[in-house]
Amino acid sequence: MTHIIYLDYHSTTPVDPRVAEKVMYYMTTAFGNANSVDHGYGDEAAKAVKQARQQIAELINASPKEIIFTSGATESINLAIQGQITQQNTPVKIIVSPVEHKAVIDTCKALVKKGLAEIIWLKVNQQAQIDLEHLEKVCADGAALLCVMAANNEVGTIYPIKKIGAIASSYNIPFLCDASQAVGKIPLNFQDWGITYLAISAHKLYAPKGVGVLVVRKNHLLPPMIYGGGHQQGLRSGTLNVSGIAGLGEACRLRGLEMEQDEKAIAILRDRLQNQLQAAIPDLVVNGDLNSRLSGNLHISIPDISNTAIIARVRQQLAISTGAACSSGVVAASHVLTAMNLSENIIDGALRIGIGKFTTTEEIEKASSLIISAINQIQSIK
Repeated sequence: MTHIIYLDYHSTTPVDPRVAEKVMYYMTTAFGNANSVDHGYGDEAAKAVKQARQQIAELINASPKEIIFTSGATESINLAIQGQITQQNTPVKIIVSPVEHKAVIDTCKALVKKGLAEIIWLKVNQQAQIDLEHLEKVCADGAALLCVMAANNEVGTIYPIKKIGAIASSYNIPFLCDASQAVGKIPLNFQDWGITYLAISAHKLYAPKGVGVLVVRKNHLLPPMIYGGGHQQGLRSGTLNVSGIAGLGEACRLRGLEMEQDEKAIAILRDRLQNQLQAAIPDLVVNGDLNSRLSGNLHISIPDISNTAIIARVRQQLAISTGAACSSGVVAASHVLTAMNLSENIIDGALRIGIGKFTTTEEIEKASSLIISAINQIQSIK
């Protein structure tokens, strides 16, 4: 493939070569089944899984015993929401932020359809920030579960999880935090922030696709969705993806060492791109909370210019997106931008740019000129 500048780090990240090396070793050399207890291959695989549990737990301040491996954050989210709700006897309330990932919203809506739950929607403003007073008010009425992400996958807004966890704890409401976009980018503290369930996806932090984690607080037992073999404390049966798990563990270890420095460098690149675009496109709008957003996130709108027209002009040279990868191919306004109550022309012109660890200054310069040139071309024929 000819070199296309990759600026879609929210949808997925390239695997760090050091992680890939680890994955390859457990795919080709130490390829044993972690549940095979009769020989050395199984022992080495089990040891790799144990080490990964420790590495993940250290990054987020959890206990290794609280780590349940899954196929990714979508499975983790389903396991937590469906497990939490189906244990209840009567229809229950789930408090949900309207800017959550579709994995959360669609799972909750499926439970509503089955007559098992009612959704209480939180209020968000035009920066996608949550109204904490309203959150406290709805929590005071009680609920079976609260769902708030750590950082938004479209506009990059970072949420005050410590405060939200404290509110949930004070009303004894289990709290699911989808941390897919946040782990390895911002500090998170599972133990001390009142989080009950935390969802992680490996491919958002330079590890492979197809592996994730649900962190389950001690004494919060969930029923399994998958049966067979009773693996992982009976919660999630199935042969463990040892190579993926080892890769995720290594990625977490590296993020612990390099996150702070990497994120500062990424923010400098993001600001450089933002400043260049703002200078060249006077009516450009930057969406999200500019004081509290992910370092790699730049979510922009060019009013009255269709985002698909821009993508069509740059797609052979630049990988950026019109929104969440989970909804790509579906022609519909972003539920996140709609919940933020942005005007239609801002939503239609929205572009999500994701910058990461392997992005270079040269790529930022080239991306800037490609986007500006595409916009100028569109404006010249209007």
